[in-house]
Amino acid sequence: MLIQNRNIQFSKLVKTDNRLREFNFRKINGLHEELFTVDVSDDRGNRIMFKMHKEGNDWTILTEQPLPDWVKNSSFKFNDLIVEELKVS
Repeated sequence: MLIQNRNIQFSKLVKTDNRLREFNFRKINGLHEELFTVDVSDDRGNRIMFKMHKEGNDWTILTEQPLPDWVKNSSFKFNDLIVEELKVS
């Protein structure tokens, strides 16, 4: 039986810290855990990249480096976006 992993990528505009920002989500296939990479530009145009992993029923930020508060404080929004996208896909 062949199990096919679909590539899932999507972008969403999210209001964080009183600004509308574009967040890009990409599901990483082939791992034992479910994982998304997320990237967004800061005010200076620098890319901020982080991962989100599934913990129980929720998607949480997997921090490997310090993230701005406006990213950390929006993690519940990212959870909702991923859950909604996975329902549609």
